Amino acid sequence: MKISFKINGQETTLDVDPQMPLLWAVRDELKLTATKYGCGKALCGACTLHVDGDMLRSCSIPIEYASGKNVTTLEGLPESHPVKQAWMELQVPQCGYCQPGFMMAAAHFLQTHPNPTDADIQTNITNICRCGTQSRILKAVKRAAELSKK
Repeated sequence: MKISFKINGQETTLDVDPQMPLLWAVRDELKLTATKYGCGKALCGACTLHVDGDMLRSCSIPIEYASGKNVTTLEGLPESHPVKQAWMELQVPQCGYCQPGFMMAAAHFLQTHPNPTDADIQTNITNICRCGTQSRILKAVKRAAELSKK
């Protein structure tokens, strides 16, 4: 089935099974590999991306859900985005596998929480990091909030 949508601002059409998870369409069909597979159950957040401005875990969303919508992956955030800048400035990643999902969750979170506390971040960004970079992630989200005000 042909499914048309925008990915990172570009119109695209894929001829795929409409039940294919959006994650696999993005990674395998479109070769945008920042979005990662983690658990396959929408629990860990490694597959986090934005669809029409909503944050979704793409491993559990069928590609047909994206039909006619705007999908944004980490590749679609400009290099000047405050979240990308903060992550680089504070050298957040250790292994880096979960970081794209965290960055997409942070970008979404900061749209409604311009002055986040540690508690705000821990309550609202529920992605999982297995390497232990949580303290750097907290600092980076706060730094991104600061950079957003400039």
